[in-house]
Amino acid sequence: MNTTNKAGAVRLYSPQLLALATQLAAFPFDESLPLQAEARSRSCGSVITLGLALGDDGRIAQIGMQVSACAVGQASAALLAQAAHGAEPARLRQTADGLAAWLAGEGDLPDWPGLDALAPALLHPGRHGALLLPWNAAARALSSGTA
Repeated sequence: MNTTNKAGAVRLYSPQLLALATQLAAFPFDESLPLQAEARSRSCGSVITLGLALGDDGRIAQIGMQVSACAVGQASAALLAQAAHGAEPARLRQTADGLAAWLAGEGDLPDWPGLDALAPALLHPGRHGALLLPWNAAARALSSGTA
């Protein structure tokens, strides 16, 4: 690996990103959550099982995850979970679509708290699948019910 790639890896795995990855423990997967889905990244093999519950107001009331992914996938999952409570399902789906467009070079980084910590991943296509993983799982979970 040349120095440029090493420097790129250092920028990708910043202290901020690594700190986010450790915050997943606050959102354990709960099999009783009514909306569930699993997503797997074909590019890196990462996997996530995610569960959601909606409140009486139709907003996300609870989220839990089991994540087997690199630090980028873990950080992305933590960012999703941290701001999901109280969010409307449509906002979560829009953010998922916006992230996919951003990674494809077709838009700006979506407006979701903390996503700027993932911005260095744009230059690392091998990590795009892991970054999208929790968002894809959440969108699938929402589609599995009446959300």
